[in-house]
Amino acid sequence: MKKIITLVFVSALGGLLTLGGYKLFVENDAQLLAVEQSSDYPVFVPTNNSNSINVNKVSTPDFVDAAEKSLDAVVHVKNTSVVSSTMQDLFYGRQSQRAQVGTGSGVVISPTGYIVTNNHVIKNANEISITLNNNKSYIAEVIGSDEATDIALLKIDTEDDLPFMAFGDSDNAKVGEWVLAVGNPFNLTSTVTAGIISAKARDLSGQHMQSFIQTDAAVNPGNSGGALVNTNGDLIGINTAISSQTGSYIGYSFAVPSNIARKIVNDIMEYGNVQNGILGVVGGALNSAAAKELGTDITEGFYVSDVQEDTGADKAGIKTGDIIKRIDKVEIHKFSDLTGYLKTKSPDDVVNVTLLRDGNEEMLPVTLLKPSSYTLPTIGLIKNPSEKDLKRYNTEYGVKISELDANYKSNWLKSGVEEGSIITRINGKKLYTVEDAQNAIKTRLYNEPLQIEVINKNGEKIVYNFR
Repeated sequence: MKKIITLVFVSALGGLLTLGGYKLFVENDAQLLAVEQSSDYPVFVPTNNSNSINVNKVSTPDFVDAAEKSLDAVVHVKNTSVVSSTMQDLFYGRQSQRAQVGTGSGVVISPTGYIVTNNHVIKNANEISITLNNNKSYIAEVIGSDEATDIALLKIDTEDDLPFMAFGDSDNAKVGEWVLAVGNPFNLTSTVTAGIISAKARDLSGQHMQSFIQTDAAVNPGNSGGALVNTNGDLIGINTAISSQTGSYIGYSFAVPSNIARKIVNDIMEYGNVQNGILGVVGGALNSAAAKELGTDITEGFYVSDVQEDTGADKAGIKTGDIIKRIDKVEIHKFSDLTGYLKTKSPDDVVNVTLLRDGNEEMLPVTLLKPSSYTLPTIGLIKNPSEKDLKRYNTEYGVKISELDANYKSNWLKSGVEEGSIITRINGKKLYTVEDAQNAIKTRLYNEPLQIEVINKNGEKIVYNFR
């Protein structure tokens, strides 16, 4: 028994000695070795613990107030038009003329019944019906429209003041900001969808004539003319288009910025037409390819390739080769940034143009002027005439043909109409300025023939009719 106890004691003592030796010699060496191996890595690794700390405190956007402010101010627009028959209609014995109904949305912008919508929603309408969110219906009058921006202004007469929305400042809208699209898709009553602003100053035409706010809020047929609203309930856009091969929403929708829509509406109310102020520069947006071709290392901005004579840009001293970087507080990255901002301005407005010239930044105040030239269908480029031009053709009014359309030039020359000839009337309306010619074209009724009165080189007034 004593031998067994002695054996156990010796074994335990050996184990303790072995463990103590390992701790004293082997483990310390291993720790030192580990430190030496880690010396190849950064001693300090940047971390951000805010996500884990605040994971339960992230707030989500609240659209309730914005929806309440906008739902009753968005209306249903029904366009009834009379269309002529097609060959298929004749083949099946249908009527030669029949009613066609289109629908869209609109936004009430005053308690007295003014409504803004898209031009394409009410185009060619014989009758326009407005249905409010309380299901009351009214017949609307077209006050005016602008095809270039796709904005139209309607008016209904009601006994009571209407819920309405005031225009917000679309220049303050930010990419990534939450927005609501409010409209009447699929002939439903007012419907709200949410998304974010995906981009600004988008041009879908490829002709640098548009400057849309792009969103990923669901917009479908019938939403056209409805409201784009921020989380404060401010009207920052009029929903206009979708980018889709099917005709329904697939992820992108586009709205006319409220600053452009407001300017169009104000012009229609005050003047009956849109008053455009032009800068007077010709050129294009810079990118890597354009910068390389022009021999500059600047890849953003608007490159001025030409300055039009007697325009605000010409009088302010803007020159060919200048690069416009900013107008007032708006950064110019692409062409649509420039055109979009200018569409919010009127003739005689002064804008501060910041540009680069020979590597130096300059700021020039430019007074915007009315357009002095316009491309007239089948004719070509027309301009405002001088007193000398009018005296030469013995007339007190008219616009001058500056450049004949290349496709029709030979025909015009055979008729005695040359560059410098004076156009006196379009569809019976006297012309005193280029704007008169623009308005005569814009207000021409659907399928109305185009009638142009010209004084040719022999001093003869000849009327030409075009279909």
